[in-house]
Amino acid sequence: MKFKGIIKSYIGDRAFYRHTLAIAIPMIIQNAVTNLVNLLDNLMVGSLGTEQMSGVAIVNQFIFVFNLAIFGAISGAGIFTAQFNGRGDVDGVRHTLRVKLIICLTVGLIGVGILTGFGDFLITTFLHEGTEGDLALTLASGEDYLAFIVIGLIPFALSQVYASTLRETGETVVPMIASVASIATNFIFNLLLIFGLLGFPALGVVGAAIATALSRFVELGVLLCYTHINKTKCPFAVGVFKNFRVPAALVKQIIIKGTPILLNELFWSLSVTVSNQCYSTRGLDVVAAMNISFTLQNLLSVAYFALSSSIAIIVGNLLGAGKLEEAKDTDKKLLAFAVCVGFGMMCVQFIASPFFPLLYETTDQVRALSGYVLRCFALTMPAAALATSTYYTIRSGGRVFVTMLFDSVYAWVVVMPVVFCIAYLTKLPFEYFLPIVLVVENLKLIPGLILVHKGIWVRKLSVE
Repeated sequence: MKFKGIIKSYIGDRAFYRHTLAIAIPMIIQNAVTNLVNLLDNLMVGSLGTEQMSGVAIVNQFIFVFNLAIFGAISGAGIFTAQFNGRGDVDGVRHTLRVKLIICLTVGLIGVGILTGFGDFLITTFLHEGTEGDLALTLASGEDYLAFIVIGLIPFALSQVYASTLRETGETVVPMIASVASIATNFIFNLLLIFGLLGFPALGVVGAAIATALSRFVELGVLLCYTHINKTKCPFAVGVFKNFRVPAALVKQIIIKGTPILLNELFWSLSVTVSNQCYSTRGLDVVAAMNISFTLQNLLSVAYFALSSSIAIIVGNLLGAGKLEEAKDTDKKLLAFAVCVGFGMMCVQFIASPFFPLLYETTDQVRALSGYVLRCFALTMPAAALATSTYYTIRSGGRVFVTMLFDSVYAWVVVMPVVFCIAYLTKLPFEYFLPIVLVVENLKLIPGLILVHKGIWVRKLSVE
């Protein structure tokens, strides 16, 4: 009976899951559609050749770092947005929106400057003499793609400011609609500009980049129109541009909470990119296989990532309202739910692993390696779901330095030395290289669970 009672404490009632899914499902749909179109983009670019696909995949490693830096830039203020919304403080939400705009524009301009000035050098770090494949064609494809993809980076940054604020104030459907509009634009112009349909020029990888940049402007347009037209539903947007004065105490708190999150997302995404650069020492086949595998991995992992984001919103609102015990109970049930979803996605990916690579116009060797990578990642999905949810739990209470230790510091202090040593000091085949790294990465779950159990995150933030 005692065991049954423990199990029951991790399971919510129907109303609990209805509320959770009402927040998570729009984000799941949004991210799933995004990743589904990314899959189709990948297939379209992949049809041009393995080198073109690899060149685009390399550039997207750097875009990934940019995107995570923007996510980190808005997340510090987002902690306060969720808690201000939980206590009905419209002025507080408006102030956090202003801070997000300033920070994201700054980070966005820095990112564009780095990618424009050092893009060629960054691409060449993934290309190694003596490996199979046309390195010159891969480099040229990457350079062409990068030259146009940077156009959409600032609109993307601004879109994330508005989308995150809407989600943190309980509106998750509109960001989904904006994303779907963006994705439709991307898909249609990919068809027109990659292959030259309906009289459009066939631009190959350049067409893929232009289509993506156009889609970013569409997404931003939808979000701006909704937020600034619906003043009743979005009162925080009223007068947001009238001035950019923000209480000094709030700015100080956002800097204190936000800087570790920004640095965490930046350094964690850099660790992923550097790891992939180390994997590339084993050849362009590995670059292509990782690109194919990440496409399906990202599509399926949106379910537990959306649930993790729901933790930040649901638990953050409860903490902001001072409902600390309810926040603890809710979080426990959400963690258990995320693990169940992780197991479900693991089964789907494992079953799909032999068949998914067949969709790509590439070599049998790349297809076989892709299937192996997919199976390796599938086995880590339950642990990844729990680790991600643990991260968002700790962060919901403003314990940002702890999350930085748990995430990016662990990556650089523990994981990266292992990656570097295997890549550059051994000849260990990639088939052994990857599983070792995945095991080391997921060991961080142990200290994460300890921190959640101790309840260090259970607190209501205040701005003095």
